[in-house]
Amino acid sequence: MINGTCLKNAIISGANNISRNRSSIDDLNIFPVPDGDTGTNMSMTINAAAEVLKELDAEDISKVSSKAAKAMLRGARGNSGVILSLIFRGFSKSLKGKEYADGKDLTEALGKGVEAAYKAVAKPAEGTILTVARMAYEAGADYASIDSDPVAVWEAVVDAAQNALDLTPELLPVLKKANVVDAGGKGLLTIFEGMLSVIRDGKVIEFDGEAKEESKSDDYFRSAAAQFDDDITYTYCTEFIVGRSEEIKKDAQDLREFLNSIGDCVVVVDDEEIIKVHVHTETPGNALQAGLEYGQLLTVKVENMKEQHRKAAEADAKAKEKEAERIQKEQELAVQEPTEEIGFVAVAAGEGLIELFKDCGCNHVVSGGQSMNPSTQDILSAVLATPAKKVVVLPNNKNIIMAAEQAIPLVEDREVVVIPTRTIPQGISALLSYDADDTSDLIVEKMRTSFQNVQTGLVTFAARDSEFGYHKIKEHDIIGLENGKLAVNEKDIVKAAVKVTKGLVSKESSAITIISGEGVTEEQADKLVEIIESKYGKDIDINYINGGQPVYYFIISVE
Repeated sequence: MINGTCLKNAIISGANNISRNRSSIDDLNIFPVPDGDTGTNMSMTINAAAEVLKELDAEDISKVSSKAAKAMLRGARGNSGVILSLIFRGFSKSLKGKEYADGKDLTEALGKGVEAAYKAVAKPAEGTILTVARMAYEAGADYASIDSDPVAVWEAVVDAAQNALDLTPELLPVLKKANVVDAGGKGLLTIFEGMLSVIRDGKVIEFDGEAKEESKSDDYFRSAAAQFDDDITYTYCTEFIVGRSEEIKKDAQDLREFLNSIGDCVVVVDDEEIIKVHVHTETPGNALQAGLEYGQLLTVKVENMKEQHRKAAEADAKAKEKEAERIQKEQELAVQEPTEEIGFVAVAAGEGLIELFKDCGCNHVVSGGQSMNPSTQDILSAVLATPAKKVVVLPNNKNIIMAAEQAIPLVEDREVVVIPTRTIPQGISALLSYDADDTSDLIVEKMRTSFQNVQTGLVTFAARDSEFGYHKIKEHDIIGLENGKLAVNEKDIVKAAVKVTKGLVSKESSAITIISGEGVTEEQADKLVEIIESKYGKDIDINYINGGQPVYYFIISVE
């Protein structure tokens, strides 16, 4: 049997384990669009529970599972985080009233969570975190029917989760093509492995605040080479790889000594085939010339560190300013009595879009969107700060809908309605259907139908190399999506936006709205508007909004 302390430490260990491996799980996201990052979302979700449990002194397993489930529900981010929270809510329900638990109790608790997770997903797909959770539960239940020892049962759960994860590429062709396993499933396995360390060995996996690197990547090589201080002695960070020549038998130690004489932060890694070099110097040409004495240069990268540091300092100052604004907004979100008939909460990012939603009648706009999924608690706070008997929530992103829906049962003194808007244009369309003279029920009905015919185009950058259909995409390429499907691969954001718009416009189209994002110049925005007006302006209304949103250079709405 295990007690509450064991389960508490197991959850903390699971949280630490996924925190250590967060980056490698994020990297499994196969779609090239910058997204909510599965590893990050799952890590933040379970760490919400870990922080609460660290302060809890309880032997009662029922109390531990209840506290963990409540914290995870409020801290859930992204679909993967919501599913994870539902799995652990099963623990809370199944272990209620228990002081101890054996292996059979653990698998029954896991089964409750798996059942809730499948029910929460509108169209459950196999080859995902759901498959890993289900197969882990089934294997654990089979073993528990023979032997209820919690150690042996949880070992069976972990083994089955690994086998299920290995199977995900066979169940989802897109995973097989990208030669990766499902990111959510990997995250769940990582948590289960962290829990096993406590259940079997009594050892909590520690996390020192640094994400574990599973391989010596280029980023790892650079960070191992040097940590930049405020006082940068040399200007140029120089990196290169030399392909060793068979005829040249020189010792790489000589290269290392020369580089130390012209710079600092020297790292030279060599084997029989290559020499990989990192050095900070004022004379990168001399460093490269020295490398040529060992063979041909395969790759070269020279960066001005002082300029990088200046930009990083500016970015840090802006980040601190935004954080201060966020804290101020949180303080403003005091709970309000529900005195009005209806109110609205939307999720959006970018000053222009936030102001637009407020101008359209939103009581509160939760900061978030693609790559910045707000938690259930963030949405709940905005709902409770809205002085209305019925609060309508517009998630405006498919990865936020489930987190918003988890807020519904947490509110007792007002009704919460989530309109499943998947894009910003859908959210705008839904809000524009609002008529103050309608009843609250009719307002909701109109909002549910108004966004259905909105076509959404997105122009962004590829976060990683990928291949979809006939599209071979390189990291940082400009890509365009039409209603969520990759359709355009370009080098120029204006050209990409024109092609996306063309793909969305039909004979029935009556309005096109162009929303420019962060980093788009006035010249680029004007150029796009001019092209779109020349092509479609005679028959279709053209509107332009400076949204200032991150991630997306342009959001195109066609109605």
